[in-house]
Amino acid sequence: MDQFTSEFKHEALEADMQHLAAEIQKFRERPELREASGEEMLKKSIQSLSPAQLQDEAKQGEPSAGPLPSYTKAVSAETKLEIEYLLDLAFHKGISTANAEAAKSSPFVLDAFHDALVGKLYPELQRRGIVK
Repeated sequence: MDQFTSEFKHEALEADMQHLAAEIQKFRERPELREASGEEMLKKSIQSLSPAQLQDEAKQGEPSAGPLPSYTKAVSAETKLEIEYLLDLAFHKGISTANAEAAKSSPFVLDAFHDALVGKLYPELQRRGIVK
């Protein structure tokens, strides 16, 4: 069992992490994306798992101490719960399932979900040496 499964223990998410690692490697090979940050590559990789056509990325906020991006502080409790539900769905049913559900929501919820997921997964991908 590797470091990731010992921390997250979700088979669907582990399979998605393997897919994300492959997608990030593809992005590294593209000249126009070589200078992109690891977080940008991860967000693009997460979006690639979505079956829906996605909107332009919202501006990313500063990281927050909680699971949600700091720019969600002013939104309703219902919106925050929706984003947290999507995060939970990603960890238990897989990122593609959560992306499909998030695509049914507003563009704000979709982007906040992606940003929150990047915030959760990025440290693990750094630990694995997939992103810098």
